[in-house]
This record gives sequence, C-alpha cells and structure tokens, in this order.
Amino acid sequence: MSTIAFIGLGIMGSPMSVHLAKAGHNVVGYNLTPDRTRPLVEAGGIAADSIAKAVADADVVAVMVPDSPDVQDVLMGEGGVFDNARRDALVIDFSSIRPDVTATLATEAADRGFRLIDAPVSGGQAGAENAALSIMVGGSAEDFASAKPILDVVGKTVVHVGPNGSGQTVKAANQLVVAGNIQVLAEAVAFLEAYGVDLPAAIEVLGGGLAGSTVLNQKAEKMMDRSFEPGFRIDLHHKDLGIVTSAAREAGVVIPMGGFLAQLMASARANGDGGLDHSALYRGVARLSGTLGEEN
Repeated sequence: MSTIAFIGLGIMGSPMSVHLAKAGHNVVGYNLTPDRTRPLVEAGGIAADSIAKAVADADVVAVMVPDSPDVQDVLMGEGGVFDNARRDALVIDFSSIRPDVTATLATEAADRGFRLIDAPVSGGQAGAENAALSIMVGGSAEDFASAKPILDVVGKTVVHVGPNGSGQTVKAANQLVVAGNIQVLAEAVAFLEAYGVDLPAAIEVLGGGLAGSTVLNQKAEKMMDRSFEPGFRIDLHHKDLGIVTSAAREAGVVIPMGGFLAQLMASARANGDGGLDHSALYRGVARLSGTLGEEN
C-alpha cells in the first residue's frame, strides 16, 4: 500500500481519492475548498491544509485540477509539489492539459528527481464514482508499471499510449469524439421532439442499433429531462476543444468538425451555459431552433 497525496478533490478527484482510501492506501487530500475533503476523510483518508503538508510523506502524488496553469502552479508554484515532495516520488497527473505543457513538466520533474506520467481520464462523474474510468497514460514503461496498481483502482480501461504527452494527445482526441457525439445526439433529440414521437421509446431503439453509444446511454436522459447538473462542465470541454484545435493546427492536421464543435461550445459559454453539463449543448440546438424556453 502506498501513501498518496491527492491534490484536487472536485467532481472527479473526490470519488477517485475515496476509492484509493477504501482500497487500503494512505490517502492525504488537499483542495482549495477545504470542505471538499469531507468524503475522503469519511472513507478513512486525511485532510491537509496545504499542498506542502499533503505531499510531505507521499510515495505518489496524484493531481486532478482543471487546466494547464493549475497543474503548473500545483507542481512548480511556491509551496508546490516539486519544492516539498520526497525525491523519486511518482507524480500522476490525471488532469486534462496541453501535451506540450505535460512534456515540459515531465522534463522539469526528471531534472528535480521526480517521475511524472500524464494519465488523463474519460468517463465523467459516473466513471469516477464507479471506478470505471478509461485512463490513457503517457510516460516511460517503468513509471507506467509502477503506477498501474493505483490506476487499476480507479480505472477499468488503463492503457499506456506512449511517452510523456501521449496521454494528453489521446485525451484531446477523446474529447473531440465525445463533443461530436453529444452535439449530434442533441440534434437528434430536438428533431424527434419536433415530430412528437415517443421519445424514450425512440432513444431505446436507437441505443440498440448502430447509433448506440456510451454518450447516448449517459446523456440522452439528461437532455430529455432538461437536467444539466454538471458531470463534466461545458467550461472544461471548451478548454479541451481549444487544446485539440490548437494541437491539430500545429501538426498541420485539418479538423473542420473540431473547429465547428469548438465554436458551438464557445457559443454555449457565451450564452451562460458554461457551468452546465456538456449535455446542455442541447440548449444550443433549441436556441438555434427558436424553441429555447424555461423548460429547456
């Protein structure tokens, strides 16, 4: 069993830290909002009031924060991980950030005597709560092997996809595919509603055919019920689409649908939907169709 510092106990990080504590690891959690440590403490973990205290005795440092600047601050900022953790600690960055930032952080970590892997996850809140996340890992084979027993506690599909930065590249591709699925599902739901069909029955039969998908299984009901409490916020998906469109441009790859999806996500944010679940792309379809009302 390892001593794990878990930095970032939000919608995803909190259940992940709880799973690790229940698996028998000694988990010390830190979050900017202290009350988010409560589920971890109830599961047998420990709350720390600073990053420095959380990482002081950790063999492993897990990070799950929103964006590239947040990861940089957690690792390299004043009072951060690199200044306070034990040398040779394994840093597992579960955050979804820019691949080039990850590569730079991995080099800095090695120079300071740490090991770092990027291990962004897919599966949303449900995947985190059910320990069923898909985890795409970038880093050395040796560091992946060291992290694997921990990753297996929180993930169902855990795959080493290449050197540092590769996990983030695969995650960017994942977010492109997910956004496309959510958008076309939203359009399909709006289309079906306009014709007054039995919507639950229609979704059931679509789910049994080639149109079936994890997105349909998890997001169609939210659209039908107009229930957009965040499992994964539009704000974060907007950030991720910025990553994939920027990285595609740098690689000389043309992704027209990706650019279109990025604009639709930006429109949702501009219209005040950034804090909603990304299934609220449905509201954008309703807005364009002139049907957006209080019930949406």
